[in-house]
Amino acid sequence: MDDRYPCAAGSVVRRPAESIVDARLPLPAIIEQAGHGARFAYEEFFHAKIRNTHTRRAYRRAVLCFLQWCDDRQRTLQEVSPADVGIYLDGLTLSVASKKQILAGLRHFFDGMVTRHAIALNPALSVRGERYQVMEGKTPEITIKQARKLLSSISTDNVVGLRDKAIMSILIYTASRVGAVARLKLKDLYDTGDQYCLHFLDKGGKSREIPVRHDLQGLLRSYLQSTGCNLGVATDHPLFRTSIRKTKTLSVRPMSAGDIGRMLKRRMKACGLPPRLSAHSFRVATITNLLSQGVPLEDVQNLVGHADPRTTRLYDRRHKSITRNIVERISI
Repeated sequence: MDDRYPCAAGSVVRRPAESIVDARLPLPAIIEQAGHGARFAYEEFFHAKIRNTHTRRAYRRAVLCFLQWCDDRQRTLQEVSPADVGIYLDGLTLSVASKKQILAGLRHFFDGMVTRHAIALNPALSVRGERYQVMEGKTPEITIKQARKLLSSISTDNVVGLRDKAIMSILIYTASRVGAVARLKLKDLYDTGDQYCLHFLDKGGKSREIPVRHDLQGLLRSYLQSTGCNLGVATDHPLFRTSIRKTKTLSVRPMSAGDIGRMLKRRMKACGLPPRLSAHSFRVATITNLLSQGVPLEDVQNLVGHADPRTTRLYDRRHKSITRNIVERISI
C-alpha cells in the first residue's frame, strides 16, 4: 500500500501507519512555526475532539494535504485566506461529495485554531461548497429472494453455521451496521421481563436497544447452546467469535467487522449472489422493506439510528420497483 496521501498539484503527505493512527504525529512545519496556540489546537483537534477513528483519518488527510499546499506556497497559518481554500478545492480532481467532506474537515480544524487564538478568523467558514444533492445511496440492495436464498443455504448442523446465520439474521432484523454487530457481547442480549433485546453501540457512541423477534431469538438460543452458553448470560465475552480454520469450531477471539464482512462475501459467493453485495446491503433491504409496508419514516429512522430522516431516505429503493412497473405497462 502506498504510504502517502495524494494532494493537489502533485504534492504528497506521508500517510500515518494504520496501526498507530491514534499515536501522536510530527507537527506540520506550518503549525510548528505558528506558535504554542496552533500546536495545542492541532493536537487537541486530532487527539481529543474527534473520537471516531474513520472521521479522524478522513479529516487528518484533508487537513494535512491542505497545510502542505499552503506550505508549498510559503503561506503562514495566519496568512491563509478564504481565497486559498477556494482555489485549493477548485484544483482537486475529486467528486463533489469528497470536496464537501474536505471542506467540512477544514472548517472544523480552523474553528479550533480560532478558539485557541492561533488565528483571528476561520478562512474556510465563508467558502461555499459545490451544490450537491444525493437522492439515493450507492449501496446495492439485497432482494428478499436473495436474502432468503442465502439464509437457506447455510447448514445449521454445526456452531459455525449457526453463528453465521445468526449474524445475518441480526443484520436483517435489526438493520444494524456490521461494526455494531461485531461489538456485541453476551451481556448485550438480555431479557427485559417481557421480551429479549439486543443492545448495540453504534458509531459516534450512540446506543440502541432493539427487541429480538421470536425467530431470531430461537436462532440465537440454538447458537449459544452450541457454544455451551445459555440465553441471557451477562458477561463481557464476545457474542460472536472467529472460527478455527476448517474445524467448524470457534476460537476465543472476537469477530471484527472485517471478519464478518469476509464471512458474508464467502457465503454470498458460494450461494451465487452478485459480488457487489455487502453487509450494508441488508440494511438497505430492511429499510426499503419496512417503508414499502407503510411503516412511518420516523419509526424506521429510530430503528436504524439515523439522526436525520434524509439519511434514511437514501436507503429507500422503492422507486426502482415503481419505475419498473410503469415501463412494463407500456403497450407499444
